[in-house]
Amino acid sequence: MGEVGAAIKAYILEEFLPGEDASELTDTTPLKSTGILDSIATLSVVSFLEERFKIQIEPHELDGDTFESVANIEQLVSSKL
Repeated sequence: MGEVGAAIKAYILEEFLPGEDASELTDTTPLKSTGILDSIATLSVVSFLEERFKIQIEPHELDGDTFESVANIEQLVSSKL
């Protein structure tokens, strides 16, 4: 996991899993299917990503598995940098 992935993981831990052991959130941990990210939380992550990395995430990019794991989100962000 690179710098982008580490920032994403830190944000998710701080905002949605406070007090959880950081080692429990891996780059492949399912986020949506386990309920860590719901639709509102996903929008919060999008806002964070757009601000932090100065990118624009399009509505169609919210579909599918894009926000299912830290690795998938990292891949999306890296493709836009």
